Amino acid sequence: MADDFLIRFVTQQDHEQWLILWEGYNRFYGRFEATALQANITQMTWQRFFDAYEPMHALVAERNGQLLGLSHYLFHRSTIAIEPSCYLQDLFTDEAARGTGIGSALIEAVYEQAQQAGSHRVYWQTHETNTKAMRVYDKIAERSGFVVYRKSL
Repeated sequence: MADDFLIRFVTQQDHEQWLILWEGYNRFYGRFEATALQANITQMTWQRFFDAYEPMHALVAERNGQLLGLSHYLFHRSTIAIEPSCYLQDLFTDEAARGTGIGSALIEAVYEQAQQAGSHRVYWQTHETNTKAMRVYDKIAERSGFVVYRKSL
C-alpha cells in the first residue's frame, strides 16, 4: 500500500542503502561485472545530488528506515519550450517491493517536483523488454512514439 512508505529526497546518510539500489538498477540493465559502471561515475552521480548547482535530483522510497526504491531526475532546457523539461533518468524498486505502488509513487513525486520547478512535462525511457514496468507506465503517462537512437563515442 502506498501509505506504508514515505517518498523523500535522498540524504547523505542514505548512501549505503542507495548504493545497493543503484547497483540493483545497473544490474537490471546489464551493467555489472565486466560492464559495470566505473566507481568514479557512481561517486560523481552521488555527489551531484547534493550540489546546488547541479540540475540532478534523487528521491527515495523508505519504509521503516529501509530504502525500497529510487528515482533520479534532472531538468534541462529545450528548444520547444521556455520552461525546463524534466527527464526521469532512473527508476528502480527493490525486487521484493515490486507491485506495491512504490514505482508509481516515485513517478508521481517527480511529477510534483517538476510542477514546482515550472516544468510542463516529465519524460523517460525504458527498454522494450521491460514489459512489466511498461504496463504501469501506460496507466500514468502516454507513449511519445519516439524511437531513441544513440552512438557511443
